[in-house]
Amino acid sequence: MSKTRTVLVIGVGSIGERHLRCFQSTGRARLSLCEINPALREKIAAKYGIDRAYADLDAAMEDPPEAAVVATPAHLHIPMATRLARAGVHLLIEKPLSTSLDGIDTLGEIVRDKGLVADVAYVMHAHPALRAMKAAIDSGRFGPPVQVVVQCGQHFPTYRPAYREIYYKDRATGGGAIQDAMTHILNTAEWMVGPIDRLVADAAHQVLEGVDVEDTVHVLARHGNVLGSYSLNQYQAANDWTLTVVCLGGTVRFEGPKMRWRWMTKPEEPWHDEPIEPFERDAMFVTQAQAFLDAVEGKAEPWSTLDEGLQTLRCNLAVLASADGASGWQRVGR
Repeated sequence: MSKTRTVLVIGVGSIGERHLRCFQSTGRARLSLCEINPALREKIAAKYGIDRAYADLDAAMEDPPEAAVVATPAHLHIPMATRLARAGVHLLIEKPLSTSLDGIDTLGEIVRDKGLVADVAYVMHAHPALRAMKAAIDSGRFGPPVQVVVQCGQHFPTYRPAYREIYYKDRATGGGAIQDAMTHILNTAEWMVGPIDRLVADAAHQVLEGVDVEDTVHVLARHGNVLGSYSLNQYQAANDWTLTVVCLGGTVRFEGPKMRWRWMTKPEEPWHDEPIEPFERDAMFVTQAQAFLDAVEGKAEPWSTLDEGLQTLRCNLAVLASADGASGWQRVGR
């Protein structure tokens, strides 16, 4: 039987509130929150019936939790996670892991020395269609992958109307399309077909009003012998995401808005659809929370490890460097 764990959610903006709500819905967590904005702190605490709402991490750490969700702007992730890890706290760190490599080796050493769980919250690992598609690819059913192609776009102001006022407006806090959305795409592709070892990118601010950060990104990548192509914009009307993996023995495709993955193995045959039951977006975060708590209890392996988050962070930094004019293909790695 699962034990109720004490879980601190640090930062209760849009994503932090979602984590709070979804951990609460598992029935396996006794929650507290930490938020420096007093009005927001009081509002969220009252909304979810949280009786321990702290104004800063110093106050929260007077009685350390068993686990914490770090949902602050990305440049604060590593300092906060390191302090928590030193106190023996298991970690679920929002994506991206950070905006630089500073301090990550130290955090990793502490996590390993103390035997902690440290996950990075790439929530697409919890999407049932992607999980089923990955299992099919990993089984060898379609042969080895040789190419991956992703096209993604949505009208960001519709889904994040406060984008001008939050972390998104500044790369230094994890903003811009590369660190906000492209990081999900690259991480999902690496999960599917293996890590990226080199890439080249282009990015620009094309449409979004009130910010200067990029809202359009194109990336070409090599995952070893697998060629990758990634396209993203944050202003088109259609909310669309397709991920196609071409294998030697067939083609598989994830279609996000249609809640399905599909496959084809012979020329001119119809697609074979593998639909899933429709679900609300919270369902993935609840599944992620359950998986994290299972890992804390030693019942399962972490879904998106600190090392995997670091690999994707290296990709983010390489994309930023390439998009900003660094010459030639950028190597990803130490």
